[in-house]
Amino acid sequence: MIYYRDGYKYQLAVDFRIQTPVVGTRVSHKFFDLFENGVLVVYAGYAWDGASGPTFDTESSMAPSLVHDVLCQMMRLELIEWAKWHDIVSEFFHQHLRRCGMGAIRAWYWYRAVKWADAGKPDGNDPNPVLTAPSGE
Repeated sequence: MIYYRDGYKYQLAVDFRIQTPVVGTRVSHKFFDLFENGVLVVYAGYAWDGASGPTFDTESSMAPSLVHDVLCQMMRLELIEWAKWHDIVSEFFHQHLRRCGMGAIRAWYWYRAVKWADAGKPDGNDPNPVLTAPSGE
């Protein structure tokens, strides 16, 4: 039997490192580390779904969607506190979209969408459930 996770489109081929505003806490995970100084390292092999919702992926959204997905995963897993970090993570996402070249109007809509959706809020559901496929044996 083959087991895989549903919902992923992309997978990092090399480690990715970025300074975030999420400071003062240390998180260690198989696929990422967040250091107390706010540096986030996402390791090769991490998979994410790119842009969520009724939109499309572009160069200007790839790195921001990766970082936002990792930070939201931390909040969903309660590795960092959603109530404390949600607004900061959402604003960082907006700034990151703009720094990566996304137009102001599109970036604002994306920011509003993640705020409206309460992105990263722990709800007990796994957004990427494990599925099975026949192994052919």
